[in-house]
Amino acid sequence: MPGHGMFDCFTKPRSLTFDSSGALLVLDSGVGVKRLSFTDNGGTCLVPNDPVLVVDATSLNHGLSLSNDGKTIYASNAGSVFAWSYDPSSGTVSGTNTTVVSGMANNDQVTRTLLVSHQEPDMLVVSRGADDSSDARILSSGLGQIKAFNLSDTSSQPYNFDTTGWLLGWGLYNAVGLDEHPITGGIFSMDNGANDVTRDGVDIHQSNPGDEMNFHGFLNGTTAISPSQKQGTNYGYPDCYAVWNTSIPDAPAGLKVGEQFSLVDNSSLNDTTCQADYVAPWLTFAPHQAPLDITFAQDGTVAYISFHGSTDKTNPVGYLIGQVAFNADTGMPTEASDSITAIIDIIRNTDDSGCPSSCLRPVGLAIDGQGRLFFSSDSTGEIYVLVKSSTGTSTSSSTGPGTMVMPTTTKKSTAGMFGASRMGAVVAIIAALGLVL
Repeated sequence: MPGHGMFDCFTKPRSLTFDSSGALLVLDSGVGVKRLSFTDNGGTCLVPNDPVLVVDATSLNHGLSLSNDGKTIYASNAGSVFAWSYDPSSGTVSGTNTTVVSGMANNDQVTRTLLVSHQEPDMLVVSRGADDSSDARILSSGLGQIKAFNLSDTSSQPYNFDTTGWLLGWGLYNAVGLDEHPITGGIFSMDNGANDVTRDGVDIHQSNPGDEMNFHGFLNGTTAISPSQKQGTNYGYPDCYAVWNTSIPDAPAGLKVGEQFSLVDNSSLNDTTCQADYVAPWLTFAPHQAPLDITFAQDGTVAYISFHGSTDKTNPVGYLIGQVAFNADTGMPTEASDSITAIIDIIRNTDDSGCPSSCLRPVGLAIDGQGRLFFSSDSTGEIYVLVKSSTGTSTSSSTGPGTMVMPTTTKKSTAGMFGASRMGAVVAIIAALGLVL
């Protein structure tokens, strides 16, 4: 995937989406929603115009989505989801915004990821993180939950998140990444693993728990995810977690990556009850990488995932974008649930020692009509574009060489990869996937 570093005129760019005119809408945290248009000369040769502030709302911090007709912008702050009437041809909003969902304020996890379904266009999916209290055990708290809301029922708006909505899953610590498989309509989330965990008093937080990819079924009224799992079931937090390093104290025999484990061992809560009563992730990833977005390629064969990077590790991890192979027909990952190689890096920092303060920190992802992958880095205020090269492939078996193209490109001597520095400490790598930045 060729790529290009571009557009460093943002404060803290988070979520991205394209409007029907081909302009990029950017949720700039603490600023509002900006619209970025450009002269497109093909590939990564894009000449940006100055971004226009479409929605001036400093409380907006992360969530952004568009209605399927492109005429309504949805954006969120910590407490609510709002809607604005939008004209994509002029890039302007009109009238007064309305509140669609409210009642979500809590003290810890404050992002509210939004997803308007393409398969069921009247449905808005909202993900709300938990806090570090025990309240997430209480279903009525609304904490650590993903719900869907019917946009066509305006008489019920604003919806109260705690008491209304279609529950897709709960017991989720901070499921910031959220997307819908483009072929099957399956809903997937990327959940951040908890920090500072101990097991029976032993510190295991450096290598546990794993970050999670969870499956939440469909929005077409089908309530069975599998013969043993119904939609809206509990994924474990704050009692049970997905294991990454299986060498935990008193690990049960045969414990596999991704299986649920408990931090304590007593008659009411232990590894056995965790595995029997809670839903394990579909895939598990190394801990503390902080997945913040997931977006599918248009053909449904690949999911791209942004990892914002660790704050709970001695040696920084994450700070990358990776890809996971999917079966387009089934809409599910091709790797086994206990795989430790499901993710393949696309772009990452060459040196994470300066992270998180002085490095690339990917957040939002968006794919345009030509299949180009755009991503934001909130730490540097930049947006980048990646384009698939003619020799590359986006499957997990790819071994093609990668290149990186930027205004100040410097070719590295490492075979199969090129590095480039656009500003100071921001140095990125394209791994061997036939990709270019």
